This record gives sequence, structure tokens and C-alpha cells, in this order.
Amino acid sequence: MHLFTRDGLWALVKIAFVILVMASCVPMKKQIYMQQADAEAKDTYIVDNTPQYTLQPGNNLYLRVFSIDEEQAQFFNLSASTGGNVYYDAAVYLNSYSVNEEGYVELPFIGELFVKGMSLEEAKDIIQEKVNEYLINTMIIVKLVNYNVTVVGEVNSPAQIKIYQDRINIYEILGMAGDMTTYAKRDEVLLIRKTENGSKVHKLNLLSDEILESEFFYIMPDDIVYVQPVKGKNFAMQQFPYTLVISSISLIIAIFALVQ
Repeated sequence: MHLFTRDGLWALVKIAFVILVMASCVPMKKQIYMQQADAEAKDTYIVDNTPQYTLQPGNNLYLRVFSIDEEQAQFFNLSASTGGNVYYDAAVYLNSYSVNEEGYVELPFIGELFVKGMSLEEAKDIIQEKVNEYLINTMIIVKLVNYNVTVVGEVNSPAQIKIYQDRINIYEILGMAGDMTTYAKRDEVLLIRKTENGSKVHKLNLLSDEILESEFFYIMPDDIVYVQPVKGKNFAMQQFPYTLVISSISLIIAIFALVQ
């Protein structure tokens, strides 16, 4: 079949159209979250190995003491002495206690307490014991102040996100970053997590429902989530190139007209 016959022209147009469509698309199967590997449907997932964050140097703890003797309790509350409003980030930071390089936190009247490697609940228990030596019928609140998670790569809104809740999972944090783009590599999302021996990289397959029972389903303070692009993203197109298609067809028709 000669390329410059009418049939040859339309064959070239169809081939060009198919190539452009394929170049601009990512298969739907690579975009659907939590696909079930087994034929049997599963409606209940149990996470029984959720990691527990332990306090490290550089952490900041917000402490609030409540007591029947409210006047005495205010001596332990930084917000009383600084007059700060704890509803914005800078004030929360200023009204917190830092864990120093040796792992100690220094509290008014109590002095230094070693908290490195403890969970928040464990730290709360030892602080409660010390406060009870000064006051009776008290209740304390201990929260981690600088809880940040960084999300970068193929997401719509890369950012360092401040977390104001005790637990958040991988899908929630990606939702806060505007979700992944069409060209995200969903089966190999990188989670970078600090350990005692340095940072460690974990690969997460968000296309599989097995992520729901993974120890990495829940995000921890200072985690970094890096969403990689699919291979060939540079050759793909964010939007279907209608202008390019029309221009190409016009060029082919013009060449066909010249050779007739």
C-alpha cells in the first residue's frame, strides 16, 4: 500500500492518533488503590503491629497541669508565665519543653527527667509521679509539639505538613498533600523513617490491600514520603495534545495535496 494514497493517508493518521493516546495515558490498573490480591473479598483489616514513637533529642513537649488548686498548678504551665496563646504554631512551640541532646527534659520545680526512648504515655507517667509530689488530685496532658511529616514527589501539593492528632495513616497524609498525580508510581512509594542507626527507606505498595495491615500504614513524626514518578513520565503528556494532533493531521494532508 502506497503511503500517499487516500487509504495510506488515513492509515498514517490512525497510527499517529493511537501512538499519541498511548503516550499520554497511564493504565487505570496502576491508579486504583488497595486492590485485593485474593479472589475472596476481605472487609476487615487488623493492624496489630503499629509502631510506637519514642521521644528523641530535639522533640518539644507541651505540658499542661490541672489541679483543684489551680493557682499552684499554674507554676508548671508555661502559658501562664508567658501569656501566650497556644492556638498558633509559634506560641505552641514557646509554651513547650525541649528534650536536650542527652535525652532530658527540664521542668519547673521538678528539674531534669530522662525521657529519651520513652513513649508519650511513659513520659506522662513519670511526669505525673513527680507532679504528685507537689500537688494532690492532679491531671496532666503531655503532647508532642513538633510533629511534622514531609510529602514530596508526584503529589499535587508537596509540603511539610504539621499534624495535630495522635495517629494518621499513609492515605490521610497523601490526601493532605492533594493526593498523588496521574504519573505517580503507586506500587513503590518510598517512606523514609528515622531509626536509632540513621534513616531507613521502606517501599510501600499502595495498589495492594496488604498495606492496610502493614507496620508502615501509620505515619510517624518526621517521616518523609517520597512519591516516585512512573518510568517515561518525561515522554508522557499531562493533557491530551489536541493541538498537536490537529497540526499533524493538517501537515499530512498538506503533504498529500502537494504530491498529487
